[in-house]
Amino acid sequence: MEDLADTYELLAKRLLSGKVVPVLGAGANLGDRPPGAGFVPGGRYLPDGRELAEVLARSANYPHEDNLDLARVSQYVAAMLGEDELYEELHKIFDSDYPPTSLHHFLARLARYTREVTANGCMLLVTTNYDDALERAFRAEGEPYDVVAYINDIEQYRGHFRHIPFDGEPSVILRPNEYTDLPLDRRTIIAKIHGAVDRRNRADSFVITEDDYVDYITHADIDRLFPVTLAEKIKRSHFLFLGYSLRDWNVRVMLYRLRRKGARRRSWAIDAKPDPVDLVTWDERGVDILHVRVEHFLAAIERRLFPLEAA
Repeated sequence: MEDLADTYELLAKRLLSGKVVPVLGAGANLGDRPPGAGFVPGGRYLPDGRELAEVLARSANYPHEDNLDLARVSQYVAAMLGEDELYEELHKIFDSDYPPTSLHHFLARLARYTREVTANGCMLLVTTNYDDALERAFRAEGEPYDVVAYINDIEQYRGHFRHIPFDGEPSVILRPNEYTDLPLDRRTIIAKIHGAVDRRNRADSFVITEDDYVDYITHADIDRLFPVTLAEKIKRSHFLFLGYSLRDWNVRVMLYRLRRKGARRRSWAIDAKPDPVDLVTWDERGVDILHVRVEHFLAAIERRLFPLEAA
């Protein structure tokens, strides 16, 4: 295995400086799952993309069980049963207290540490997941946060974000390039860029079907999509991709847009077994792949960030 000690040291310093934006995919929910354990709705473990596709496929008798692409399956469910039924199925899956993983708790602790020691403001966390495990980890650690969640369920607001303050009322961000009410100087911001389940008010919003992704990409310009505070933070930061299949073309679109806007810092992705094509493709986009499991990466970073706790 390659020696990553220098990379870990660099990443730890960059994380503590507030210059790294972690980006969480579905695989970020799998770190604590033992071998052979599968997803059961309402059980202990959140689903990955394929498991979510399997549940949705069964709800609508999807005819191609050998090709369970989540966006394709979701498109079929929406076409056969209607978008309301698709949302109902998704809400049933995610309306449960799935335990946060070690990664979620690590990010909450890191957010607190960063808030206390850095002069560059609080963390920005980006996730394409729909669940609330990350938020519950923050609450368990006693760390405040705000959420901004992409809106896809209300026609007149589609393409905007909803700001859900830690201690205030939600509001729709209608003018992203003028919105300056995100408290990155005081609290972590969790950006749910593919929408999210709303377990309290059932104001669910999901970017999940093929049509959703096509529409999403039309709004993917960073200056039009993100509130100005977050857009500036993103442009000044590195990315750390956790739990992604590196064939995710939506992430590639995001990187392409960012690089066009001048965000040219090197980034990192954690993938123990990357595809050879991904190595070349992501290198072209300024992303170095670290060939390690997420849990091994976390252990190495924690030893450098929290040495007294590790001892």
